[in-house]
Amino acid sequence: MNYRHIYHAGNFADVLKHAVLARLVVYMQAKDKAFRVLDTHAGIGLYDLSSEEAQKTGEWLDGIGRLLAEDLPPAVAAVLEPYLKVIHELNPEGGLTHYPGSPKLARMLFRPQDRLSAMELHPDDYETLHRLFDNDFQSRITHLDGWLSLGAHLPPKEKRGIVLVDPPFEIEGEYERLVDGLEKAVRRFPGGVYCLWYPLKKNAPIAEFHKALKETGIPKMLCTELTVKSDRGTTGLTGSGLIVVNPPYTLKPELDVLLPFLKERLAQDRFASARSFWLAGETKAS
Repeated sequence: MNYRHIYHAGNFADVLKHAVLARLVVYMQAKDKAFRVLDTHAGIGLYDLSSEEAQKTGEWLDGIGRLLAEDLPPAVAAVLEPYLKVIHELNPEGGLTHYPGSPKLARMLFRPQDRLSAMELHPDDYETLHRLFDNDFQSRITHLDGWLSLGAHLPPKEKRGIVLVDPPFEIEGEYERLVDGLEKAVRRFPGGVYCLWYPLKKNAPIAEFHKALKETGIPKMLCTELTVKSDRGTTGLTGSGLIVVNPPYTLKPELDVLLPFLKERLAQDRFASARSFWLAGETKAS
């Protein structure tokens, strides 16, 4: 429970995760029926990039800072429109001071009928998150270990939903825990759209993680990964990945537009790379 996202808010991993989350929300709104976003590791919801913590690492400068530094190609701008719309709304006077966490991003994109369930275990972060959404009848904030919500809070009463699982990876075995948690959740809510975040770093068991996901037999899983630098000489985060279960049919073509651009704009050395492929369903990975 030591992880504090304020040190990492708006970094390259957030750019990818939040751009995809925004696309998922927009897709769910193609139908009038309400849906729910379940955010299992919600954080504080809104981040001050001028704070001492954010300035200490400056990770946002190589993430959202770079993304906004120059004009975007029209096709990329179209994919990023809902994500960047929220950021501009949070910074109405220009510049970049406020950055949305996942629950705030989703909530700002909602229609009146859509709902948020956000879980946070860290006591101080829970209190901050709860204050942010105080008196918001579309949002339910719970002080809970997010892993437990994959059983207790599924299926949502709306019977439609996005489940974002974004653990801090503070302890050993989190990749395995992601697989187990996903299996449990899909048994309870097979029609849900799931978005699982994971870190890419030196010696991370990515091949084993992907293999374990395939072995679940879940029929439709899309994987996307963005690496911004080589892992030689560092044990820190060099990239991040997302597993999207039951993705909208529009997501893969959108990623094919977005990923090459993010690779170029957010690269920190010549080893930057990006890929999107099917772990299961559509065109299976070889």
